[in-house]
Parts: sequence; structure tokens; C-alpha cells
Amino acid sequence: MKFSALFDMFTGGEKFTPPRTPPGTLPGTPPGSLVWAEEFDAPIAWGARWVGDRTSAFRYCDHNPDDNKLDWLDPGCVTVSDGVATFTATPDGRTLENGRPAWRTGLLTTEYSDEAFRVRTGDLIETRVRLPSGMGAWPALWTWKDGENEVDSFEYHPDNPHLLELSNHVNCAATYFTDADAVAPGRWVTIGTRYGARCVEWFVNGERVFADDTGVGHHWSAYLILNLSLSAGEHHPAPCGPDPITFDVDHLRVYR
Repeated sequence: MKFSALFDMFTGGEKFTPPRTPPGTLPGTPPGSLVWAEEFDAPIAWGARWVGDRTSAFRYCDHNPDDNKLDWLDPGCVTVSDGVATFTATPDGRTLENGRPAWRTGLLTTEYSDEAFRVRTGDLIETRVRLPSGMGAWPALWTWKDGENEVDSFEYHPDNPHLLELSNHVNCAATYFTDADAVAPGRWVTIGTRYGARCVEWFVNGERVFADDTGVGHHWSAYLILNLSLSAGEHHPAPCGPDPITFDVDHLRVYR
């Protein structure tokens, strides 16, 4: 995910006090029909629904020295318990091609899976996540296909504890959304994105917080990626010690 150029266009986020809403509720926007969902109430369906050992978004498929990341993928870094998926990152012991130490971490993508699910223009995606506190954590929900088609529902860095990065790389639009009440390390937050042809919209805890007025076009589609990356220190601090870093996800749902 390349974000630095987009976020040079920072326009800020409107402040608000979010209401408490249950998962799956986005007031003011018709959700459509639920067409795909991952509730994490069963073990990960590796191969059938999800792939965790590779992504075409990484130059070496299972690890990535690019884009200021320390990632080395290991499906064992994603575990499920009590309806929550936990991504855990730990030092790997190997060295990346850029000379930096790799961290073993988790990623879920629908790319390469038997189901091969893709979101498309008009879909609304929603996830509920607990934001990590470990320095160097870089969780995100994003889309990818054929080297492009990227829309970031969110990216988060604990060194900016109250800020989410929201971006459309298809037609070049982005903002920082800041809210100390809704966004903080250790806090659960519900994030939604509607992939409109002419306007992508982002929702936080049920309130629309950004509309880009550029959209993704009428024929867009892409695979899902949900992951915990690790920053290498160029744009955000790298991990400051060997302690594990975790990121929790309650659900991922797609309405059409």
C-alpha cells in the first residue's frame, strides 16, 4: 500500500461524537443484502475462503521489503477464538532483501482462494476491529487486483493514536480522519466503505466521515486483504522491541 503521495493532499476529518451502534449497523445508508460474511466463529477456512501465505500485492508473495514494511507471512499468525480473529506479529529471525529484520505476521486475502470472492462497484463492506497499541503495528483492510484496484477502508498507526488513513488509489483521493472518542489504541471501532462508481464513502461507527467524489468506476472489482503489517521506520516508527504485536477483528461483512 503506497500512501505517502496521497496523504500529501491531507484535508482533515470532521470531528463528531460517534453514537454507540451494534456491529452491522450503518445508520443513514441502506446496507443492501448481505452477500458475504466472515464472523470468525469457526476456524479459518484456509484455501477454500482465505489464503494467508501469499499475495500478489507483495513483490516476493510471502514477504515484502517494499513500501516500508517488515512483513513475512505465516498463516499460523491468524488464530480464532470466541468469535474474534487475532493477528499476532513476532520477530522472524530472517533478514529481508533491504537488510532489515523480518517480522512473522498474518494476512487474510480472498485472492488465490477456491471461492475467489471479490467486492465490486456498489458494494458496502463493514468490519469491526480492535485497534492495536504496539508501536510499529500497521493494520489495514484494503482491496487489490492485478497490481491495482486498491481502496483502503482504513490504515492505522499507533503513533497517530486517534487517526485513520482513508484512501482511494483507483482515482486518487484520500483523507485523514481524526476522532479521539472513536479511534484509540485498544478500542473497538466499526468501519464501513461503500465503493460507489462516482463516489467512495467511508463510515466510522455508523456515521459517514468522508466521501471522495471520485469513485472507482462502473466496472471495478477487487479481492479483499485484511492484515497486520509492521512499519520499518521510514514513515512511522518500527517495533521498539521483540514483544508480540496483536490486532483483533470481530467480523467482515459485504452488502450488495
